[in-house]
Amino acid sequence: MEILDSGGVTTPTENGGADLDTLRRRKERSDSSVAGSDTSPSDGAGARDRIDSAVNDVQGTTNLAGENEIRESGGGGNVDVRYTYRPSVPAHRRVRESPLSSDAIFKQSHAGLFNLCVVVLVAVNSRLIIENLMKYGWLIRTDFWFSSTSLRDWPLFMCCLSLSVFPLAAFTVEKLVLEKCISEPVVIFLHVIITMTEVLYPVYVTLRCDSAFLSGVTLMLLTCIVWLKLVSYAHTNYDIRTLANSADKASPEVSYYVSLKSLAYFMLAPTLCYQPSYPRSPCIRKGWVARQFAKLIIFTGFMGFIIEQYINPIVRNSKHPLKGDLLYGIERVLKLSVPNLYVWLCMFYCFFHLWLNILAELLCFGDREFYKDWWNAKSVGDYWRMWNMPVHKWMVRHVYFPCLRRNIPKVPAIIIAFLVSAVFHELCIAVPCRLFKLWAFLGIMFQVPLVFITNYLQERFGSMVGNMIFWFTFCIFGQPMCVLLYYHDLMNRKGTMA
Repeated sequence: MEILDSGGVTTPTENGGADLDTLRRRKERSDSSVAGSDTSPSDGAGARDRIDSAVNDVQGTTNLAGENEIRESGGGGNVDVRYTYRPSVPAHRRVRESPLSSDAIFKQSHAGLFNLCVVVLVAVNSRLIIENLMKYGWLIRTDFWFSSTSLRDWPLFMCCLSLSVFPLAAFTVEKLVLEKCISEPVVIFLHVIITMTEVLYPVYVTLRCDSAFLSGVTLMLLTCIVWLKLVSYAHTNYDIRTLANSADKASPEVSYYVSLKSLAYFMLAPTLCYQPSYPRSPCIRKGWVARQFAKLIIFTGFMGFIIEQYINPIVRNSKHPLKGDLLYGIERVLKLSVPNLYVWLCMFYCFFHLWLNILAELLCFGDREFYKDWWNAKSVGDYWRMWNMPVHKWMVRHVYFPCLRRNIPKVPAIIIAFLVSAVFHELCIAVPCRLFKLWAFLGIMFQVPLVFITNYLQERFGSMVGNMIFWFTFCIFGQPMCVLLYYHDLMNRKGTMA
Protein backbone atom coordinates (compact mmCIF):
# COMPACT_ATOMS: atom_id res chain seq x y z
CA MET A 1 0.00 0.00 0.00
CA GLU A 2 1.29 3.43 -0.90
CA ILE A 3 0.31 6.83 0.36
CA LEU A 4 0.50 9.50 -2.38
CA ASP A 5 1.07 13.09 -1.38
CA SER A 6 2.31 16.24 -3.03
CA GLY A 7 5.52 15.86 -1.06
CA GLY A 8 6.38 12.38 -2.38
CA VAL A 9 5.57 8.72 -1.83
CA THR A 10 5.62 7.23 1.67
CA THR A 11 5.68 3.50 2.30
CA PRO A 12 4.72 2.31 5.79
CA THR A 13 7.43 0.40 7.63
CA GLU A 14 6.90 -2.54 9.98
CA ASN A 15 6.25 -0.28 12.95
CA GLY A 16 4.93 2.68 10.97
CA GLY A 17 5.99 5.11 13.69
CA ALA A 18 8.29 7.37 11.60
CA ASP A 19 5.77 7.75 8.75
CA LEU A 20 2.96 8.50 11.18
CA ASP A 21 4.96 11.32 12.81
CA THR A 22 5.78 12.78 9.36
CA LEU A 23 2.13 12.82 8.33
CA ARG A 24 1.11 14.43 11.63
CA ARG A 25 3.65 17.22 11.14
CA ARG A 26 2.38 17.73 7.58
CA LYS A 27 -1.16 17.91 8.94
CA GLU A 28 -0.16 20.57 11.47
CA ARG A 29 1.63 22.62 8.78
CA SER A 30 -1.41 22.25 6.52
CA ASP A 31 -3.76 23.46 9.25
CA SER A 32 -1.61 26.50 9.95
CA SER A 33 -1.15 27.33 6.27
CA VAL A 34 -4.86 27.01 5.58
CA ALA A 35 -5.70 29.24 8.50
CA GLY A 36 -3.17 31.94 7.49
CA SER A 37 -3.50 31.95 3.67
CA ASP A 38 -6.04 33.11 1.09
CA THR A 39 -6.79 29.56 -0.07
CA SER A 40 -10.47 28.79 -0.29
CA PRO A 41 -11.99 26.78 2.54
CA SER A 42 -12.90 23.97 0.23
CA ASP A 43 -9.26 23.48 -0.86
CA GLY A 44 -8.01 23.57 2.77
CA ALA A 45 -10.62 21.10 3.82
CA GLY A 46 -9.68 18.77 0.99
CA ALA A 47 -5.98 18.87 1.93
CA ARG A 48 -6.83 18.14 5.53
CA ASP A 49 -9.07 15.26 4.50
CA ARG A 50 -6.31 13.71 2.36
CA ILE A 51 -3.77 13.95 5.20
CA ASP A 52 -6.31 12.66 7.78
CA SER A 53 -6.95 9.67 5.54
CA ALA A 54 -3.21 9.02 5.21
CA VAL A 55 -2.73 9.25 8.98
CA ASN A 56 -5.57 6.84 9.57
CA ASP A 57 -4.13 4.42 7.00
CA VAL A 58 -0.74 4.43 8.68
CA GLN A 59 -2.33 4.06 12.11
CA GLY A 60 -4.28 1.08 10.84
CA THR A 61 -1.14 -0.45 9.39
CA THR A 62 0.69 0.17 12.66
CA ASN A 63 -2.10 -1.47 14.63
CA LEU A 64 -2.06 -4.44 12.27
CA ALA A 65 1.71 -4.85 12.44
CA GLY A 66 1.66 -4.73 16.25
CA GLU A 67 -1.53 -6.74 16.77
CA ASN A 68 0.22 -10.08 17.21
CA GLU A 69 2.83 -8.55 19.53
CA ILE A 70 0.07 -7.04 21.67
CA ARG A 71 -1.72 -10.35 21.86
CA GLU A 72 1.49 -12.35 22.55
CA SER A 73 2.71 -10.01 25.27
CA GLY A 74 -0.68 -9.73 26.91
CA GLY A 75 -0.55 -5.95 26.60
CA GLY A 76 -3.66 -3.84 26.91
CA GLY A 77 -4.81 -0.88 24.90
CA ASN A 78 -7.76 -0.16 22.65
CA VAL A 79 -7.13 -1.49 19.15
CA ASP A 80 -9.47 -0.12 16.52
CA VAL A 81 -11.14 -3.17 14.96
CA ARG A 82 -11.62 -1.29 11.69
CA TYR A 83 -7.91 -1.62 10.98
CA THR A 84 -7.17 -5.10 12.32
CA TYR A 85 -6.38 -8.04 10.06
CA ARG A 86 -6.50 -6.05 6.85
CA PRO A 87 -5.43 -8.15 3.83
CA SER A 88 -2.58 -5.82 2.95
CA VAL A 89 -0.70 -6.36 6.24
CA PRO A 90 1.81 -9.27 6.27
CA ALA A 91 0.76 -12.22 8.43
CA HIS A 92 4.29 -13.67 8.56
CA ARG A 93 7.02 -11.26 9.60
CA ARG A 94 9.82 -13.28 11.31
CA VAL A 95 11.35 -16.74 11.54
CA ARG A 96 9.75 -18.95 14.23
CA GLU A 97 9.97 -22.57 15.37
CA SER A 98 7.13 -24.95 16.18
CA PRO A 99 6.69 -25.30 19.97
CA LEU A 100 7.60 -29.01 19.93
CA SER A 101 10.60 -28.72 17.62
CA SER A 102 13.97 -29.73 18.99
CA ASP A 103 15.25 -26.14 19.01
CA ALA A 104 12.29 -24.69 20.90
CA ILE A 105 10.95 -27.50 23.07
CA PHE A 106 12.99 -26.54 26.15
CA LYS A 107 12.02 -22.84 25.79
CA GLN A 108 8.30 -23.53 26.18
CA SER A 109 6.15 -24.16 29.23
CA HIS A 110 4.85 -27.74 29.37
CA ALA A 111 2.56 -27.37 32.38
CA GLY A 112 -0.44 -28.60 30.39
CA LEU A 113 1.38 -31.70 29.18
CA PHE A 114 2.56 -32.33 32.74
CA ASN A 115 -1.04 -32.16 33.94
CA LEU A 116 -2.03 -34.58 31.18
CA CYS A 117 0.67 -37.03 32.26
CA VAL A 118 -0.54 -36.80 35.86
CA VAL A 119 -4.12 -37.49 34.80
CA VAL A 120 -3.07 -40.45 32.64
CA LEU A 121 -0.86 -41.89 35.41
CA VAL A 122 -3.66 -41.59 37.97
CA ALA A 123 -6.19 -43.20 35.62
CA VAL A 124 -3.93 -46.06 34.49
CA ASN A 125 -2.57 -46.86 37.93
CA SER A 126 -5.99 -46.63 39.55
CA ARG A 127 -7.18 -49.32 37.17
CA LEU A 128 -4.12 -51.44 37.96
CA ILE A 129 -4.66 -51.03 41.70
CA ILE A 130 -8.32 -52.03 41.43
CA GLU A 131 -7.39 -55.01 39.24
CA ASN A 132 -4.70 -56.07 41.71
CA LEU A 133 -7.09 -55.84 44.67
CA MET A 134 -9.75 -57.82 42.82
CA LYS A 135 -7.26 -60.53 41.84
CA TYR A 136 -5.11 -60.91 44.98
CA GLY A 137 -7.05 -59.17 47.73
CA TRP A 138 -5.59 -57.01 50.50
CA LEU A 139 -1.98 -58.16 51.01
CA ILE A 140 -0.84 -55.56 53.54
CA ARG A 141 -0.21 -57.17 56.91
CA THR A 142 -1.54 -55.64 60.11
CA ASP A 143 1.96 -55.62 61.61
CA PHE A 144 3.52 -53.71 58.72
CA TRP A 145 4.23 -50.58 60.77
CA PHE A 146 4.55 -51.95 64.29
CA SER A 147 4.23 -55.30 66.02
CA SER A 148 5.17 -56.99 69.25
CA THR A 149 8.39 -58.21 67.64
CA SER A 150 9.44 -54.59 67.18
CA LEU A 151 10.14 -54.46 70.90
CA ARG A 152 13.19 -56.61 70.22
CA ASP A 153 14.77 -53.62 68.51
CA TRP A 154 15.15 -51.61 71.74
CA PRO A 155 18.99 -52.02 71.70
CA LEU A 156 19.06 -50.27 68.33
CA PHE A 157 16.89 -47.49 69.69
CA MET A 158 19.19 -47.04 72.66
CA CYS A 159 22.16 -47.03 70.28
CA CYS A 160 20.53 -44.20 68.31
CA LEU A 161 20.17 -42.15 71.48
CA SER A 162 23.77 -42.82 72.51
CA LEU A 163 25.13 -41.42 69.23
CA SER A 164 24.84 -37.93 70.76
CA VAL A 165 27.89 -38.76 72.88
CA PHE A 166 30.23 -38.53 69.88
CA PRO A 167 29.48 -34.89 68.94
CA LEU A 168 30.07 -33.97 72.58
CA ALA A 169 33.41 -35.77 72.47
CA ALA A 170 34.37 -33.88 69.29
CA PHE A 171 33.39 -30.59 70.94
CA THR A 172 35.54 -31.43 73.98
CA VAL A 173 38.54 -32.06 71.72
CA GLU A 174 38.04 -28.72 69.95
CA LYS A 175 37.68 -26.95 73.29
CA LEU A 176 40.95 -28.44 74.51
CA VAL A 177 42.86 -27.38 71.43
CA LEU A 178 41.34 -23.89 71.69
CA GLU A 179 42.77 -23.62 75.19
CA LYS A 180 46.08 -25.03 73.88
CA CYS A 181 45.91 -28.05 76.18
CA ILE A 182 46.72 -30.51 73.36
CA SER A 183 48.75 -30.30 70.18
CA GLU A 184 47.53 -30.54 66.61
CA PRO A 185 48.65 -34.18 66.01
CA VAL A 186 46.79 -35.24 69.15
CA VAL A 187 43.66 -33.47 67.91
CA ILE A 188 43.79 -35.36 64.62
CA PHE A 189 44.35 -38.68 66.39
CA LEU A 190 41.43 -38.12 68.79
CA HIS A 191 39.07 -37.16 65.97
CA VAL A 192 40.03 -40.33 64.06
CA ILE A 193 39.28 -42.43 67.15
CA ILE A 194 35.93 -40.69 67.70
CA THR A 195 34.75 -41.10 64.10
CA MET A 196 35.87 -44.75 63.86
CA THR A 197 34.15 -45.63 67.13
CA GLU A 198 30.99 -43.84 66.00
CA VAL A 199 30.75 -46.21 63.01
CA LEU A 200 31.92 -49.49 64.56
CA TYR A 201 29.71 -49.29 67.65
CA PRO A 202 26.33 -49.27 65.76
CA VAL A 203 27.64 -51.96 63.37
CA TYR A 204 28.43 -54.18 66.38
CA VAL A 205 25.00 -53.56 67.96
CA THR A 206 23.15 -54.27 64.69
CA LEU A 207 25.03 -57.51 64.02
CA ARG A 208 24.57 -58.79 67.58
CA CYS A 209 20.82 -58.05 67.82
CA ASP A 210 18.18 -59.95 65.89
CA SER A 211 16.45 -56.81 64.70
CA ALA A 212 14.15 -56.01 61.80
CA PHE A 213 15.63 -54.84 58.53
CA LEU A 214 13.90 -51.43 58.68
CA SER A 215 15.26 -50.75 62.18
CA GLY A 216 18.78 -51.69 61.10
CA VAL A 217 18.64 -49.48 58.01
CA THR A 218 17.39 -46.53 60.09
CA LEU A 219 20.23 -46.93 62.59
CA MET A 220 22.89 -47.25 59.89
CA LEU A 221 21.59 -44.22 57.98
CA LEU A 222 21.68 -42.16 61.16
CA THR A 223 25.18 -43.48 61.89
CA CYS A 224 26.43 -42.43 58.44
CA ILE A 225 24.87 -38.96 58.79
CA VAL A 226 26.50 -38.41 62.18
CA TRP A 227 29.85 -39.65 60.83
CA LEU A 228 29.73 -37.25 57.89
CA LYS A 229 28.86 -34.36 60.20
CA LEU A 230 31.70 -35.23 62.61
CA VAL A 231 34.22 -35.33 59.76
CA SER A 232 33.01 -31.96 58.47
CA TYR A 233 33.15 -30.47 61.99
CA ALA A 234 36.72 -31.63 62.57
CA HIS A 235 37.96 -30.76 59.06
CA THR A 236 36.36 -27.30 59.02
CA ASN A 237 37.71 -26.39 62.46
CA TYR A 238 41.17 -27.57 61.42
CA ASP A 239 41.02 -25.31 58.35
CA ILE A 240 39.79 -22.34 60.42
CA ARG A 241 42.66 -22.83 62.87
CA THR A 242 45.13 -22.96 60.01
CA LEU A 243 43.80 -19.72 58.51
CA ALA A 244 43.62 -17.97 61.87
CA ASN A 245 47.21 -18.87 62.71
CA SER A 246 48.69 -18.20 59.28
CA ALA A 247 50.70 -15.04 58.64
CA ASP A 248 48.93 -14.22 55.38
CA LYS A 249 45.28 -14.66 56.24
CA ALA A 250 42.79 -15.03 53.43
CA SER A 251 40.45 -12.81 55.44
CA PRO A 252 41.39 -10.65 58.46
CA GLU A 253 38.03 -11.53 60.05
CA VAL A 254 38.81 -15.26 60.30
CA SER A 255 38.99 -16.30 63.94
CA TYR A 256 38.85 -19.70 65.57
CA TYR A 257 36.27 -20.33 68.27
CA VAL A 258 34.01 -23.21 69.27
CA SER A 259 30.44 -23.01 70.47
CA LEU A 260 28.28 -25.81 71.79
CA LYS A 261 25.19 -24.01 70.51
CA SER A 262 26.51 -23.87 66.94
CA LEU A 263 27.47 -27.56 67.09
CA ALA A 264 24.01 -28.55 68.40
CA TYR A 265 22.36 -26.55 65.61
CA PHE A 266 24.63 -28.15 63.02
CA MET A 267 23.83 -31.68 64.23
CA LEU A 268 20.11 -31.00 63.79
CA ALA A 269 20.26 -28.88 60.64
CA PRO A 270 19.58 -30.44 57.19
CA THR A 271 23.19 -30.11 56.05
CA LEU A 272 26.39 -32.15 56.26
CA CYS A 273 28.82 -29.23 55.95
CA TYR A 274 29.72 -27.42 59.14
CA GLN A 275 30.13 -23.67 59.40
CA PRO A 276 29.85 -21.40 62.44
CA SER A 277 26.72 -19.66 61.11
CA TYR A 278 24.13 -20.31 58.42
CA PRO A 279 21.67 -18.16 56.45
CA ARG A 280 18.41 -18.07 58.39
CA SER A 281 14.80 -17.61 57.37
CA PRO A 282 12.78 -14.96 59.26
CA CYS A 283 10.02 -17.08 60.80
CA ILE A 284 8.32 -20.48 60.99
CA ARG A 285 5.22 -20.95 58.82
CA LYS A 286 3.13 -23.25 60.98
CA GLY A 287 0.39 -23.80 58.42
CA TRP A 288 2.94 -24.67 55.75
CA VAL A 289 4.61 -27.16 58.09
CA ALA A 290 1.27 -28.83 58.83
CA ARG A 291 0.54 -29.22 55.11
CA GLN A 292 3.97 -30.75 54.47
CA PHE A 293 3.48 -33.19 57.35
CA ALA A 294 0.16 -34.26 55.86
CA LYS A 295 1.83 -34.85 52.48
CA LEU A 296 4.61 -36.80 54.20
CA ILE A 297 2.11 -39.14 55.86
CA ILE A 298 0.18 -39.65 52.63
CA PHE A 299 3.20 -40.44 50.46
CA THR A 300 4.77 -42.66 53.13
CA GLY A 301 1.56 -44.68 53.26
CA PHE A 302 1.55 -44.86 49.46
CA MET A 303 5.10 -46.24 49.52
CA GLY A 304 4.09 -48.88 52.06
CA PHE A 305 1.11 -49.86 49.92
CA ILE A 306 3.25 -50.33 46.80
CA ILE A 307 5.89 -52.32 48.69
CA GLU A 308 3.42 -54.69 50.32
CA GLN A 309 0.89 -54.98 47.50
CA TYR A 310 3.24 -55.13 44.50
CA ILE A 311 6.96 -55.45 45.21
CA ASN A 312 6.86 -58.16 47.89
CA PRO A 313 4.69 -60.58 45.83
CA ILE A 314 6.85 -60.05 42.74
CA VAL A 315 10.06 -60.68 44.67
CA ARG A 316 8.72 -63.71 46.56
CA ASN A 317 7.53 -65.33 43.32
CA SER A 318 10.84 -64.80 41.51
CA LYS A 319 14.02 -66.78 41.16
CA HIS A 320 17.60 -65.61 41.57
CA PRO A 321 18.25 -63.28 38.60
CA LEU A 322 21.75 -64.71 38.01
CA LYS A 323 20.65 -68.34 38.18
CA GLY A 324 18.36 -70.07 35.75
CA ASP A 325 16.62 -68.81 32.60
CA LEU A 326 17.94 -65.50 31.28
CA LEU A 327 14.61 -64.44 29.72
CA TYR A 328 12.81 -65.20 32.99
CA GLY A 329 15.27 -63.01 34.90
CA ILE A 330 14.78 -60.14 32.43
CA GLU A 331 11.01 -60.48 32.74
CA ARG A 332 11.18 -60.31 36.55
CA VAL A 333 13.45 -57.28 36.47
CA LEU A 334 11.18 -55.43 34.03
CA LYS A 335 8.07 -56.32 36.02
CA LEU A 336 9.70 -55.04 39.20
CA SER A 337 11.02 -51.84 37.59
CA VAL A 338 7.74 -49.88 37.52
CA PRO A 339 6.68 -50.30 41.19
CA ASN A 340 10.31 -49.88 42.25
CA LEU A 341 10.45 -46.61 40.28
CA TYR A 342 7.32 -45.35 42.05
CA VAL A 343 8.78 -46.19 45.46
CA TRP A 344 12.09 -44.53 44.61
CA LEU A 345 10.40 -41.32 43.40
CA CYS A 346 8.16 -41.24 46.48
CA MET A 347 11.20 -41.80 48.70
CA PHE A 348 12.99 -38.90 47.03
CA TYR A 349 9.96 -36.63 47.38
CA CYS A 350 9.33 -37.60 51.01
CA PHE A 351 12.92 -37.25 52.22
CA PHE A 352 14.63 -34.62 50.07
CA HIS A 353 11.64 -32.34 49.51
CA LEU A 354 9.19 -32.83 52.38
CA TRP A 355 11.25 -33.94 55.38
CA LEU A 356 14.32 -31.77 54.77
CA ASN A 357 12.16 -28.72 54.08
CA ILE A 358 10.11 -29.40 57.24
CA LEU A 359 13.31 -29.66 59.26
CA ALA A 360 14.69 -26.50 57.64
CA GLU A 361 11.48 -24.61 58.38
CA LEU A 362 11.44 -25.66 62.03
CA LEU A 363 15.10 -24.63 62.42
CA CYS A 364 14.78 -21.50 60.23
CA PHE A 365 17.51 -22.90 57.98
CA GLY A 366 17.71 -20.64 54.94
CA ASP A 367 19.62 -22.57 52.26
CA ARG A 368 17.12 -25.16 51.00
CA GLU A 369 18.81 -26.32 47.82
CA PHE A 370 18.61 -29.99 48.79
CA TYR A 371 18.45 -31.11 45.16
CA LYS A 372 18.54 -29.73 41.65
CA ASP A 373 16.75 -30.81 38.47
CA TRP A 374 18.45 -34.21 38.40
CA TRP A 375 15.68 -35.59 36.16
CA ASN A 376 17.23 -33.52 33.35
CA ALA A 377 20.70 -34.97 33.97
CA LYS A 378 22.62 -35.20 30.69
CA SER A 379 25.01 -37.82 32.08
CA VAL A 380 25.44 -40.03 35.12
CA GLY A 381 27.95 -37.54 36.50
CA ASP A 382 25.34 -34.76 36.29
CA TYR A 383 22.90 -36.95 38.19
CA TRP A 384 25.29 -37.52 41.09
CA ARG A 385 26.01 -33.79 41.23
CA MET A 386 22.35 -32.78 41.38
CA TRP A 387 20.16 -35.36 43.08
CA ASN A 388 21.62 -35.24 46.63
CA MET A 389 23.09 -31.80 47.23
CA PRO A 390 24.01 -32.25 50.95
CA VAL A 391 26.18 -35.29 50.15
CA HIS A 392 27.54 -33.72 46.97
CA LYS A 393 28.64 -30.58 48.81
CA TRP A 394 30.26 -32.74 51.50
CA MET A 395 32.14 -34.81 48.89
CA VAL A 396 33.36 -31.74 47.04
CA ARG A 397 34.40 -29.97 50.22
CA HIS A 398 36.00 -32.80 52.19
CA VAL A 399 37.09 -35.40 49.60
CA TYR A 400 37.39 -34.15 46.01
CA PHE A 401 39.14 -30.78 46.41
CA PRO A 402 41.38 -31.96 49.27
CA CYS A 403 42.59 -34.66 46.85
CA LEU A 404 43.23 -32.06 44.17
CA ARG A 405 45.13 -29.87 46.63
CA ARG A 406 47.37 -32.84 47.36
CA ASN A 407 48.19 -33.05 43.63
CA ILE A 408 46.03 -36.13 43.04
CA PRO A 409 44.78 -36.10 39.42
CA LYS A 410 41.14 -35.48 38.67
CA VAL A 411 40.18 -39.03 37.65
CA PRO A 412 41.66 -40.70 40.78
CA ALA A 413 39.95 -38.02 42.88
CA ILE A 414 36.60 -38.93 41.30
CA ILE A 415 37.26 -42.62 41.96
CA ILE A 416 38.09 -41.89 45.62
CA ALA A 417 34.83 -39.95 46.03
CA PHE A 418 32.82 -42.82 44.54
CA LEU A 419 34.75 -45.27 46.72
CA VAL A 420 33.70 -43.43 49.88
CA SER A 421 30.09 -43.37 48.66
CA ALA A 422 30.20 -47.09 47.78
CA VAL A 423 31.48 -48.04 51.24
CA PHE A 424 28.63 -46.25 52.99
CA HIS A 425 25.99 -47.61 50.58
CA GLU A 426 27.21 -51.12 51.32
CA LEU A 427 27.28 -50.36 55.03
CA CYS A 428 23.65 -49.20 55.07
CA ILE A 429 22.40 -52.35 53.32
CA ALA A 430 24.79 -55.20 54.11
CA VAL A 431 24.90 -54.68 57.91
CA PRO A 432 21.09 -54.75 58.45
CA CYS A 433 20.87 -57.77 56.12
CA ARG A 434 23.94 -59.37 57.77
CA LEU A 435 24.95 -60.22 54.24
CA PHE A 436 28.23 -59.06 52.69
CA LYS A 437 27.93 -59.76 48.97
CA LEU A 438 29.12 -56.28 47.92
CA TRP A 439 26.23 -55.78 45.48
CA ALA A 440 25.67 -52.18 46.59
CA PHE A 441 29.40 -51.48 46.57
CA LEU A 442 29.79 -52.82 43.04
CA GLY A 443 26.66 -50.97 41.89
CA ILE A 444 28.12 -47.62 43.00
CA MET A 445 31.58 -48.31 41.60
CA PHE A 446 29.97 -49.28 38.30
CA GLN A 447 28.91 -45.62 38.04
CA VAL A 448 32.53 -44.55 37.45
CA PRO A 449 32.80 -45.97 33.90
CA LEU A 450 29.21 -44.85 33.24
CA VAL A 451 30.22 -41.27 34.07
CA PHE A 452 32.88 -41.25 31.36
CA ILE A 453 30.72 -43.19 28.86
CA THR A 454 27.74 -40.85 29.20
CA ASN A 455 30.01 -37.79 29.07
CA TYR A 456 31.41 -39.05 25.76
CA LEU A 457 27.93 -39.82 24.39
CA GLN A 458 26.70 -36.39 25.46
CA GLU A 459 29.51 -34.66 23.57
CA ARG A 460 29.10 -36.90 20.53
CA PHE A 461 25.32 -37.29 20.14
CA GLY A 462 23.68 -34.71 22.41
CA SER A 463 22.15 -34.57 25.86
CA MET A 464 19.15 -36.88 25.40
CA VAL A 465 21.28 -40.00 24.89
CA GLY A 466 22.99 -39.58 28.24
CA ASN A 467 19.66 -38.81 29.93
CA MET A 468 18.07 -41.99 28.56
CA ILE A 469 21.04 -44.12 29.64
CA PHE A 470 20.80 -42.61 33.13
CA TRP A 471 17.11 -43.48 33.43
CA PHE A 472 17.64 -46.98 32.08
CA THR A 473 20.58 -47.90 34.32
CA PHE A 474 18.97 -46.56 37.50
CA CYS A 475 15.28 -47.34 37.14
CA ILE A 476 14.92 -50.19 34.65
CA PHE A 477 18.02 -52.26 35.34
CA GLY A 478 20.06 -51.19 38.37
CA GLN A 479 17.71 -50.89 41.33
CA PRO A 480 15.36 -53.81 40.52
CA MET A 481 18.39 -56.05 39.98
CA CYS A 482 19.84 -55.08 43.37
CA VAL A 483 16.50 -55.73 45.08
CA LEU A 484 16.28 -59.25 43.62
CA LEU A 485 19.92 -60.04 44.39
CA TYR A 486 19.72 -58.99 48.04
CA TYR A 487 16.36 -60.67 48.58
CA HIS A 488 17.41 -64.07 47.25
CA ASP A 489 20.80 -64.00 48.97
CA LEU A 490 19.04 -63.09 52.21
CA MET A 491 16.52 -65.92 51.79
CA ASN A 492 19.32 -68.38 51.01
CA ARG A 493 21.22 -67.26 54.13
CA LYS A 494 18.14 -67.74 56.30
CA GLY A 495 17.50 -71.15 54.74
CA THR A 496 21.07 -72.20 55.40
CA MET A 497 20.87 -71.02 59.02
CA ALA A 498 17.57 -72.85 59.51
